[in-house]
Amino acid sequence: MENDMKSILVADDEFSIRRNVADLLSPLGYQISVAKDGIEAIEKFRRESPQLVILDINMPHKTGMEVLVEIKKINKEVPVIMFTAFGNSERAIQAMKSGAYDYIEKPFDIDEFILIVTRALQFGSLLSELKQLRSAADSSQIRSTENDFIGKSPKMQEIFKLIGRVAPTNATVLIQGESGTGKELVADAIQRHSMLYDKPYVKINCGAISESLLESEIFGHEKGSFTGAFTQRKGLFEIADGGTVYLDEINSMPQSLQVKLLRVLQKQAFFRVGGDIPVTANVRIIASSNKDVKAEVDSGKFREDLYYRLNVVSINVPPLRERISDIYLLVEHFIAKFSPENKVIVPRETLNKLKKYNWPGNVRELENAIHSAIVTASNNVLNIENLSNDNQQEKEQVDYLNMVERGMSFKDVVNSVEKKIIFEALKKFDNNQSKAAEYLKMNRRLLYSRLKEWM
Repeated sequence: MENDMKSILVADDEFSIRRNVADLLSPLGYQISVAKDGIEAIEKFRRESPQLVILDINMPHKTGMEVLVEIKKINKEVPVIMFTAFGNSERAIQAMKSGAYDYIEKPFDIDEFILIVTRALQFGSLLSELKQLRSAADSSQIRSTENDFIGKSPKMQEIFKLIGRVAPTNATVLIQGESGTGKELVADAIQRHSMLYDKPYVKINCGAISESLLESEIFGHEKGSFTGAFTQRKGLFEIADGGTVYLDEINSMPQSLQVKLLRVLQKQAFFRVGGDIPVTANVRIIASSNKDVKAEVDSGKFREDLYYRLNVVSINVPPLRERISDIYLLVEHFIAKFSPENKVIVPRETLNKLKKYNWPGNVRELENAIHSAIVTASNNVLNIENLSNDNQQEKEQVDYLNMVERGMSFKDVVNSVEKKIIFEALKKFDNNQSKAAEYLKMNRRLLYSRLKEWM
């Protein structure tokens, strides 16, 4: 058979995993060798030169990631499959960026596991084609942030893998998805894991600025080019020279600017507003859209030539309703973010209601709902009635009398409503207290004193 005598090294500190994998693969004609820790795995790899390695990420003495790096130094063409019990986006991205062929979560589906093993052996040469996609940056230089992706659903795992493959390249990326799905987080992860991670990274929302201002913001302007242009000003492309530019809501960019953006992609050159001398800038462009850009092309709203220039790599971020299995992980993440010192309990009833809701605002709406529930809760139990009306599928009305019947005083009820309103305003203005006070038409000192009482 084609797979006769093909050797596989399985490294895992769990005896049951080593035995189960051997029992699965040996009858298929593979020669299986096992290692119980990272050091033994490297020794056997050097001695036996297997054609495939299956590594557990968490192992004693040397972690799977450390073993992966050493294996790739010895023979970068050997495919490596990683085992992990955790759906951590940084680990997934880092594993793929470091040269892993794929990774599998425990417990794994047997048919899927065998299929991945077969493909890894058949297409081992693929790793040599992907070598230019691996980052030279040491993993210790990239730290996790509170904006890490959260998700174990298959769709999110595929996105993590794709980010890991595309991040170290200079390819232009088009990210598409509904509002609130986390497109900016995708862009941030690509930049953070790219070879330009320590270079300038600038962002602009193309749908939030008028056409005339947008052109000046992106390309800069010359002194005297329009009323108020008292000095020459560099645009984002000049500022980001050598780095990355993120263009959010690219579908909202006027066609007159689409032509100029196309010139940047084609020639890496542009003109400032009012200028006649071309300015060069070597930047990587990441763009995102909350609409289907191909449909925008078909309707004549977006240039077809620009679309194909931007769509070198396409990443489609799924709406939350298509990855309901991630709800609990996201809830835990937001609880830790907004209430790091308190242990908030999530009853099963609350979680079930969250899973049944359609979440038109996606992850952003869930985040706001959890934040609101935490700041208005009278105890450490995250009850469904604490969620905003807009976040309940049934559009339930808040029962203030019920809050009194549960032991809250009139003052406590009013205080909880006041907290909710103020915290939502702070969220709206990125915690800018002056803007929030102005928006609520309340004295800033009163807002400051209220926050001091609650903190």
